[in-house]
Amino acid sequence: MDEFRLQKTGSTGPQTELLQLGLTRAGHELKKDGVFGPLTRSAVVSFQRRAGLEPDGVAGPLTWAALRPYLTGYVRHTVRRGDTMYDLALRYGVRTSAIEIANPGVDPRAMQIGSELTIPLRFTVVPGDICFTSLVMALCAEGLCARYPFLRPAEAGHSVLGRPIFCLAAGTGGRQIFYNGTHHANEWITAPLTARFLEEYAAAYAEGTTVEGLDVREAWKRVTLFVAPLVDPDGADLVTGEIASGGTYTSASSIAAEYPDIPFPNGWKANISGTDLNLQYPAGWEEAREIKFAQGFRCPAPRDFVGTAPLSAPESRGIYTLTREHDFALTISYHTQGRVIYWKYGDREPDGARALAERFALLSGYSVEDVPYASGFAGYKDWFIDAYDRPGFTVEAGQGTPPLPLSSFPAMYAENRRIMAAGVAWAAGIEQDISDS
Repeated sequence: MDEFRLQKTGSTGPQTELLQLGLTRAGHELKKDGVFGPLTRSAVVSFQRRAGLEPDGVAGPLTWAALRPYLTGYVRHTVRRGDTMYDLALRYGVRTSAIEIANPGVDPRAMQIGSELTIPLRFTVVPGDICFTSLVMALCAEGLCARYPFLRPAEAGHSVLGRPIFCLAAGTGGRQIFYNGTHHANEWITAPLTARFLEEYAAAYAEGTTVEGLDVREAWKRVTLFVAPLVDPDGADLVTGEIASGGTYTSASSIAAEYPDIPFPNGWKANISGTDLNLQYPAGWEEAREIKFAQGFRCPAPRDFVGTAPLSAPESRGIYTLTREHDFALTISYHTQGRVIYWKYGDREPDGARALAERFALLSGYSVEDVPYASGFAGYKDWFIDAYDRPGFTVEAGQGTPPLPLSSFPAMYAENRRIMAAGVAWAAGIEQDISDS
């Protein structure tokens, strides 16, 4: 994972956005525009003074460290004499139940002096208003596991550059399902889309509430939901500008130069080595190669290069292995764009898949369509259906040219929150009362 970089007047990019996010959560009103201007500097100075740091207006290691709780959504509190859960809840502005959820082994009536408590802070961990990079993903995974210690990490491999592909599991049920996002780099908005649902689902379980009419505590006992929001962390970092210089950027730029009609980096869908991860699975891979070679994608490219062999990219291999190690009854792969649900592979139609696709469409307003032939091979959905004969879906969220703007996130999440809740309900065999949501 990349380290936090020094931010100062004139800095721009995703880490400046991340800094502005942390400062906003800490109480400073800022536009998260990724530009370190006078207002951002003023907020940094104010925050540094409050944190007891030198107020130089430069966000270096000490400032980032002080700001970290506002990026992960929790602090660690050392219990002192006289502390009570009620007093701590007042001090940090949270409910006592939130503290108890984050500290399941602690007796509120007998807290040990000198022990440490995890204290959640008063905001949603997963942001929907800044670029989602590998660093943001790592901070979200840390924060979600701290707030909700019943979430469990699952091994999903690493990227070309060694970044972890985070996957978290929620639930204790024997039925397993899998949601994933960002097989394509410039579709990184599907990372906060899926991660936000995981956070809301975990919170509903902890609080005993519902999500889109779904009784989450009942579903939790029947289903285990696995979520991998950022399958292509390196590619997402390139598209968002987190990778904007150095040898890795130069190599990607050289690949892109061979395809001048594809905008760089916004048109980049591949992993950092130029392999399209959703053309990597062993289901009609040879057909995909023939189609894409005929289209001119015979070597590493910003999109549509199938790789040297199925599963030659570590990211797709990691997701393949994760799937093989579990028993998923249902998978949903998130892409952008078109507000379309794809539900079969060739003429393979798993039992119940069409009815479930139509249920998703009814709830979201999306359409149910067949995949165009030229795009109908070697995707994760294709392989899952081919290998398991179970419902697997590709959902093309949102509308517009990827990468979709963050302004589209609220509406996109509202649409797909219903799809994801309905997927859990189907796996759990639970009826939803949408009228209660």
